[in-house]
Amino acid sequence: MNPYQRIFGAGPRGLLISGTLLGVAWQMQPVVGLPVITGKPAVNQGIFIALTAITVAVVIWSVRSLPPAERGRRLCTSGAFAWFRHPLYAAFLTFFNFGLAFQLDNWIFLVWAVVQHPVWHLNIRYEEQLVRDHFGAEYDDYAHQTGRFVPRFW
Repeated sequence: MNPYQRIFGAGPRGLLISGTLLGVAWQMQPVVGLPVITGKPAVNQGIFIALTAITVAVVIWSVRSLPPAERGRRLCTSGAFAWFRHPLYAAFLTFFNFGLAFQLDNWIFLVWAVVQHPVWHLNIRYEEQLVRDHFGAEYDDYAHQTGRFVPRFW
């Protein structure tokens, strides 16, 4: 695993895909004509701020659980990684994107936020294979118990 892949994984490619899809949603907004989510700026802003705060907390928790210098060198299964296999990605996919959808206040952005999950599931397959190749059965056991972007409670 090269140092770039070890530190950044599928993040840059996924960010490019997500940004492109956001641009497509932005351009389609007037064409599709979906209604606003709430039409209440104060409510939308409150949701956006709350979900952004959760995003920041999960990012900090993730970096404290597995500092960048240790990525790809050890399999972390504690801290944020006890709940999410990919807590940095989860912070944005599970929290920030939905907050942004409310801030932009149109159902097309909520659709965009939902579509991000399957897109990212496909995006990180190669990254997960690299980790699987490096850590073997230990990673398979961990992956079976932990959700990618949403905690697995069952």
